Amino acid sequence: MPLVARLACAADHATPRDRFCVRQYWRKLARVPGSRYRLIVFDWDGTLLDSIAMIVGCTQATLAELDLPRADEAGIRSAIGLGIHEMVQSFCPGCSAATFDRIVVVYRRLWFERFANEPRVFEGVRNLLAGLVDEGRLLAIATAKSRRGLSGDLERTGLNRFFRASRSADDAAGKPNPEMLFGLLEELGVCAEDALMVGDAVHDLEMANNAGVAAVGVASGTTAREVLLESGALVCLDAVEDLRGWLERGARLPARAARQERAR
Repeated sequence: MPLVARLACAADHATPRDRFCVRQYWRKLARVPGSRYRLIVFDWDGTLLDSIAMIVGCTQATLAELDLPRADEAGIRSAIGLGIHEMVQSFCPGCSAATFDRIVVVYRRLWFERFANEPRVFEGVRNLLAGLVDEGRLLAIATAKSRRGLSGDLERTGLNRFFRASRSADDAAGKPNPEMLFGLLEELGVCAEDALMVGDAVHDLEMANNAGVAAVGVASGTTAREVLLESGALVCLDAVEDLRGWLERGARLPARAARQERAR
C-alpha cells in the first residue's frame, strides 16, 4: 500500500517526515483536475446501500400498524434523506407530537425486526471504496439514518474499515442543514474546497451547496438525473461505482457546470 494510503488509515502514527511527504504529494496532485478532492463524503441509503425499497416498505408497514392513512410511494421516496421530523411531516402533515413519537418508535422497531438484517450494497461499491482509499483519499458518511442503524449496516456489510468518520441523524441537524459536513470537515482537518459530496437526492446537493462543498449526483436512488443536475451537481453518474473513473478522467464537467466551477 502506498505511503499516502497508509497515512490515511493511520495518520496518528506518521513521522514528521511522512507528514511532509504527504503535504508535498497533495500539492503536486492538486494540479490535476479531480484529484484535489482529499475528502469524499458519501450519502448512505440510495447511494452506497440499495435500501430505498426497504425504507418505503418499512414506512408503509409503520403507518398500517398505527392505522394511519397510507402514504404514496413516490412521496416517501422524495422524502428519503431528510431529517426524521421533515420526513414524517411529508407523509403525515400536521401530526401531533404524540403521533410523531409513535411513528418513530414503531418504524425503528419494524426496521430492526424485519428490514435491517440483510443490507445490500450496490454493485462495485467495495472496489470503489478500496480504490479511493488506496489513492490516499479520506472517506466519510453523512446520512439521515440513525446512529444505531448506520452502525449496524456498516458492521453487516463490512464497509466500516473504509471510513474515517461519519455523521448520522443523531449527531447533527438533518439535511440540507450543512452541520454534518461542517463537523466532518473540522474532524478530518480538510477545507471545503478539497471535499466532494456524493449523493442520490436533492437534499444531499443542497447540504453540500450550503457548506461550500462540490457535489456529484448518482441516479441510483430517489431523484431523476435532470433534477440532480438542476440542483447543482457537477455531474450525474449512472451509479456510484462510476465515480472513480470520473475522477481519473480529470473530473470532466458538462459545459454549463464547467463554467460555473470556473466562476467559483
